[in-house]
Amino acid sequence: MAMTEMDSVVAELSRAEKLLLCTHEHPDGDALGSLAAMQLALTQLGKDALSFMAAEEFPLPYEYRFLTVDRLVTEIPEDLAARTVVFLDCGNIDRNSLRPDGARSVVNVDHHHDNTRFGTVNLVAAEASSTAEIVWTLLAPLGVSLTREIAEALYVGLVTDTGKFMYENTGPGAHLMAAALHEAGIDAQAIYRHLFENIPVEKLDLLARALSNLRRFDGGALSLAYLSKADYEASGAEEGYSEGVVDHLRALDGTVVAALVRDQLCPGRDGMRKISLRASDDRVDVSMIAREYGGGGHRRAAGFSTEAAVPELIDFLRRCIAEQLAAPAPA
Repeated sequence: MAMTEMDSVVAELSRAEKLLLCTHEHPDGDALGSLAAMQLALTQLGKDALSFMAAEEFPLPYEYRFLTVDRLVTEIPEDLAARTVVFLDCGNIDRNSLRPDGARSVVNVDHHHDNTRFGTVNLVAAEASSTAEIVWTLLAPLGVSLTREIAEALYVGLVTDTGKFMYENTGPGAHLMAAALHEAGIDAQAIYRHLFENIPVEKLDLLARALSNLRRFDGGALSLAYLSKADYEASGAEEGYSEGVVDHLRALDGTVVAALVRDQLCPGRDGMRKISLRASDDRVDVSMIAREYGGGGHRRAAGFSTEAAVPELIDFLRRCIAEQLAAPAPA
């Protein structure tokens, strides 16, 4: 019987004694939850596992700082050649500063439909609600017990990537997983408060600035807001405080694609802008738009970074949206 992707990844993780885990740049809840859970799972198996995030990723967004990632390093270990590198929630290898050249092997676990399958072994399940859901399905075949700590990390990934179980990627598997995590003893209310409450006033100020900058094009097909470096400075907001702004734009009646364009503040990113895209219409795949600038994501949620000026980006987005809306429906 041929080995499935699941079988191959389980075999590779079981075989490896030394591992290095990582996720994509600017990690979100699914990335961090999957990373923390996999670290705990491999440690439970007695593996020598490290987790890597580049120093420039810190401080993490305030809502995720309650998460603990054990054995976290910010420098690539000298013994990389002896380690299996595990990428979690990373659609392509360019979304992380770590290059696994010379590593023992590369395991790629992800749920993005446009994943480039760059691993030595790949487990890409586009039908999964989140990478956290895939990690959850790996626990039993690996022989890992679902502890409360693992369950809490997985719940962070599940609840954020499903939009509190409201996005279209929320299938039966997501709810079955949630039930199992509750049975493992998670405090869902406490996790919810960390993720969605205790909002800094600076974040609300930044949201107000974004909404005041709102522009709509082509009858509302594109709803776009721009946050400049000056907006961050005036509000006192951290870069991560823009999280969630684009969802307010998507909620506007008549919007086909919502876009948040924001200046990046990280050292070495001067002149760079990050664009977050959300689609509310099945006719438009925003991951296709993002890929034209080297980004990616899901059909309804994607992003990319570029040095392009805002007027150029607006023209680009309007053209891409119009082309997809005009395309004939699949037979």
